[in-house]
Amino acid sequence: MSRPVTESAPAAPAARPRWPRLGLPKLAGNGRFVTATAIDSLGTGLVLAFTVIYFVKTTSVSLAVIGLAMTLARLFALPTSMVIGPLIDRFTARRTAVAGNVISAAGYASFLAAKTGWSIVVVVFLVQVGHSTYWTSSAALVGLAAPPGRRPKWFAFIHAVRNTGLGLGAALAGLTLALGQVSGLRAIVLANAASYVLSAALLVTWRPHGATQPASASQPGSSGTEPGGRGRVLAGYRSVLRDRRYTLLMTINLTLVFAQMLISILLALYLVEALHEAAWIAGALLMVNTIQVAVTQTVISQRMERYRATRVITIGAVANAVAFGLLAVLDVAPGWMVVAGLFIAMVVFSFGEVVAFPAIDNLSISLAQPRIQGRYLAVFQLSWTVGQVAAPGLLTFLLAREPVLPLVFLLALSLLAVPLLLVLERLPKGGTRYVGATLGLADQ
Repeated sequence: MSRPVTESAPAAPAARPRWPRLGLPKLAGNGRFVTATAIDSLGTGLVLAFTVIYFVKTTSVSLAVIGLAMTLARLFALPTSMVIGPLIDRFTARRTAVAGNVISAAGYASFLAAKTGWSIVVVVFLVQVGHSTYWTSSAALVGLAAPPGRRPKWFAFIHAVRNTGLGLGAALAGLTLALGQVSGLRAIVLANAASYVLSAALLVTWRPHGATQPASASQPGSSGTEPGGRGRVLAGYRSVLRDRRYTLLMTINLTLVFAQMLISILLALYLVEALHEAAWIAGALLMVNTIQVAVTQTVISQRMERYRATRVITIGAVANAVAFGLLAVLDVAPGWMVVAGLFIAMVVFSFGEVVAFPAIDNLSISLAQPRIQGRYLAVFQLSWTVGQVAAPGLLTFLLAREPVLPLVFLLALSLLAVPLLLVLERLPKGGTRYVGATLGLADQ
């Protein structure tokens, strides 16, 4: 009697990885870049919340002089990105980012020796130069980490990493300040300096996976810096400023930068001075922002992949305007509505941040000419620097006149971005598709 033939059961399909469904990029070969970005973000968050109090606690310099010294240092560092642009074109983004981390490490280590107003100017200047050097290079680093079709996922992921690092850095600074020990403050400074050395080492040993470098990076001298020196540098920047698409993009980014100053400058002041709420609520709102960006950034960005970048940024700008409108009406709202309204406004604002920034960062590198990419990114970074320098004085000036004035100003500025984005879309090759396998410049 013959035995029945048994068929083998079909093999179970291999489980699909979860990371594509979460909008996460494939990190293979680029873990050191991601770790370096996290370290830089943590250090930036720390310095934003920590520097003034550090010098108040460790020096005999008055608070007014410390504030003046920091303002001078930031003004002196303002042109840094314009200097760094040609260096990116000549030496590659990775090398300039390494240099930025080394400068940051030297600046933080020098905090220990700062005892006078002018020494504070010097050390804060070094830190600002280091940070500006790294972040001017950062978009090009994403270009090294991923080919064009995968850049939007990378920009979304890096934005989530950066926001999380900034939040953790601010929290760490708050914890250190709560402990109140001068020795602890100095230990944090030394640890921060060491972390930047580690970040530089990670970038030195990073071998970008699967991406091509701009022509200027592989051909020293082709970027226009040699021969001719300064004249060629200026000619390169003139080319950028004659590019109508890019100058318009920089203007649009400036509106987003001003909107982002809600978190670092305006929120706590408005909450305490105008709404008469407890200061701890500002900290809770910042925590909402940090968690929302970290958890939703890559998923929402993936949902936006089918749309043009200009449309995605428009959604972000409108969300910002709605958030500012909600905050403004809280000034006349019943008391029982205020706290709930604050949290709703923060959720809407955080959604705008999640939507807009990866898209505009992607445009910043997609619209740049590869031959002088560094100069393009320098001009784009300048819009961040100008906004960060101008916003504190302007927003606090408006707040002193009328509590809702800075919110009305930010609402109007956010709405201004919408027609500017429509103009950008109609310029030749201005409607770059946000992502997809083909990240080409779409003709209108």
